[in-house]
Amino acid sequence: MRRSLFACLMAAVAMPVDAVEAAAEDVPESAAPDADSRRRNARGSDAVALEQVQVTATRRPESSFDVSAAATVVGADEVATRAPQTIADYLRGQVGTFVQSTTPGQAIPIVRGLKGSEVLHIVDGFRLNTAFFRNSPNQYFALVDAQNVDRIEVVRGPSSTLYGSDAMGGVVQVVTPEERFDGDWSGRGHFRTQLASGDLSNVTRLGGAAGRQGLSISGGVTWQDVGERRRGDGPRLPYTDFRAWAADAKLLWNPAPEHEFMLNLQYLEQPRTPRYDELVPGFHQETASSEEFWFEPNDRAFAQARWRWNAMNAAFDTAELHLGYQEIDDDRRSRAAGSKNRDLEWNRDRLLGFTGSFDKRLGAHSLVYGFEAYWDTVDSRRTRVNLGNGQVTPRAPRFPDGSTMDSFALYVDDSIELAPRWQLDVGARYSRFEIELPANGGIGTKLDPDDLTGNLGLTFKATDSLHVVTNLGRGFRAPNVFDLGVFGDRPGGRFAIPNSDLKPETVVTWDVGVKFDRPGFQAEAFLWRSDYKDKITSVDIGEDAEGRILVQNRNVTELKLWGAEIGARWTPDEAFSAYGVLNLTRGREAYAGDRYDADRIPPLNGRLGLEWRFAPAWRADAWAQYAARQDRLSPRDLEDPRVNPAGTAGWNTWNARVGWEFAAGATLALRLENLADRRYREHGSGVDEVGRSAVATLDWRF
Repeated sequence: MRRSLFACLMAAVAMPVDAVEAAAEDVPESAAPDADSRRRNARGSDAVALEQVQVTATRRPESSFDVSAAATVVGADEVATRAPQTIADYLRGQVGTFVQSTTPGQAIPIVRGLKGSEVLHIVDGFRLNTAFFRNSPNQYFALVDAQNVDRIEVVRGPSSTLYGSDAMGGVVQVVTPEERFDGDWSGRGHFRTQLASGDLSNVTRLGGAAGRQGLSISGGVTWQDVGERRRGDGPRLPYTDFRAWAADAKLLWNPAPEHEFMLNLQYLEQPRTPRYDELVPGFHQETASSEEFWFEPNDRAFAQARWRWNAMNAAFDTAELHLGYQEIDDDRRSRAAGSKNRDLEWNRDRLLGFTGSFDKRLGAHSLVYGFEAYWDTVDSRRTRVNLGNGQVTPRAPRFPDGSTMDSFALYVDDSIELAPRWQLDVGARYSRFEIELPANGGIGTKLDPDDLTGNLGLTFKATDSLHVVTNLGRGFRAPNVFDLGVFGDRPGGRFAIPNSDLKPETVVTWDVGVKFDRPGFQAEAFLWRSDYKDKITSVDIGEDAEGRILVQNRNVTELKLWGAEIGARWTPDEAFSAYGVLNLTRGREAYAGDRYDADRIPPLNGRLGLEWRFAPAWRADAWAQYAARQDRLSPRDLEDPRVNPAGTAGWNTWNARVGWEFAAGATLALRLENLADRRYREHGSGVDEVGRSAVATLDWRF
């Protein structure tokens, strides 16, 4: 069914070009929303540069230097020089982000101490977060093709006014390339291949585009084959190999001046990915938890239509309407250690979304307003196969089959020029949810929570180069199917019952920062603090008549999170650049009168680097990535086999890259990672990182 669906999606862009071209009219080049961004990207690597055009923090193109929000932009130049295995790799060493990887092929970003469904993930303006997203590390962000990226934007801090549920720690948006052409018909292509010794991997991408002014068709395919990982100063690790393949297509069409239609199709599949930490003994374990544990397969299919209208009328200057559909399959094969029973799971999330965003300039006011509607359905089933006698037995599914989570919202945000050097940002949003879980073993539940949230931001433009900003924002996370759907018999003689009174989690964050941007030097520094309340936690509530311990998810836990984010870049001339990043996060959690260190808090971490273009066709980079020791562990960390109960050791790696543009549009690069061959593990991850590795990349644009 999935492959037939994908075939239909890909066939949609194969419509006769003549029919499309007949209605197309020329539009000015300035209609391309990312033209400014591409010009700025020519300045060099974007690890910490502030002079970047972003859209996520404000829902309109605006320099990240001019917005009050803390924003990180990973631009086109950095995308071109990285060697990612998953999309999260781009965020390693960036201002305000940390990456956790339970198993190779899967990784998530941690933003201001929050993770999973506590951070909203977006692809081209459409929610990646679904009704079965966990508020803990999960694999779904890795179902976005890391080779099909124009830029990644991170808003650090609550963004629920503009984006609704889950935007508590922040928003991470992946923006895929949009190819545009001038003049008559022409075409271009892109071939990239990458070989790495540390994990015996091969990643290859082939893409192309054809079009004329007002019309373009583009697409590509990616193949990824990753072998067993060699850890630092050690052997290769079993169960670290995986494969993935992806395909995408995009149509951009201007049927009339000031109108643009986009059709966007994406697919990625990991056919069989092992979960390393279940198959290999972890900390305080003598044997592995599972004989088998495979994500088999995990995939994502996405279809999106966007209409953009530059109207300049009384109601709005620009309007965007998005209609999107996403399917995520989370299928699994597992067998506990010593068991003859193999469990087979089929879990699917189907998300349909319709959103509208409008902006209008009225004197000193820059308004953004809009609506969102999402309809989310979860299908789930599970069977057990006895390997001894072949008997197949249906089991209760991971989630109640047919569960739904629908949401509807209205929002408005206003940026007001109070005085020549003062700018106020204020916004509000109302959201409503309808959540229904069918009976599972005679139990079902319905919820209809709602939420009213808002934000305030203030910018003082002390000089043209120095801005002082502060933000007060409230974020929320509505309970989803994952929070509500795990009930019935649980391990350890427990029995989970649903809670129809579960309400949204909330966070209030205050930050203050400075942004400096002038030719040759850019810097930012933020201090922040978050009060996280009503966190959903499983608690014991007594025993039933059969002596089982009853447990229920309730809004009972509170967290205090705080930290600092610092980034700077010095570019004395066109040939040389130096940069640095420092991130500090701390957290304390409170439950039932007890206070303890919060869960999965990243250690002090960052990156230092140099870039040198020592000849017109040659470029060299050297950087160190580092993290301090993390021994501030929560009770959950202490029980987690992925986390050393004595604390995660600090580490640093030394890395270098040299690139040679041997022909126009063709670059050959050699990247040397972890030169000292250090054995290390990122805090909270389930597997040691790659040891010394040589990565060769051929990048050819033709």
